Amino acid sequence: MALVFDEAQIRAALKKAWSLETAVQWTEENPALGQCNVTAAVIEDLFGGEILRTALPGVMHYYNRIDRQTIDFTDSQFSGPRSVFEAPSSYDHELTTHDAAMVGIPRREFDTLKEALIKELSDPTR
Repeated sequence: MALVFDEAQIRAALKKAWSLETAVQWTEENPALGQCNVTAAVIEDLFGGEILRTALPGVMHYYNRIDRQTIDFTDSQFSGPRSVFEAPSSYDHELTTHDAAMVGIPRREFDTLKEALIKELSDPTR
C-alpha cells in the first residue's frame, strides 16, 4: 500500500505512533516532546522532501519541507506541558541531511517510529 502525503492524517497518526520507544523525552501529556529529529528523518524517508533545522538554545530543531511546503510536525512540543523550549520566533530553514538529523538517535528509535507510523497510516479504521 502506497502512503499518501496528507499533513492532517500524518499529524494524527504521529500522536499515536510516538512513544518512549521513539524518544526518551516523550510524555503522554506532550507526545511530540523530543521527537523532532527522528520524526523529520522518518517523514523524509517515507515521503521524500528535505530536512531543515533551526538553532534553539544549545540544540538543533528538525522539521521538513515537502513539495515546497515547510512543515514542523513536532511544533506542538513547544506549547505542551513540560515544554523544554519556546517556539522559535522565526525558523532558520537551514538545509541539512538525514544523517545529521540522526546524530545521537539510536536506529531502533527510527525503526520503531517508522513502523508505528506506517501502521497508523495504513489502519482503515482511522
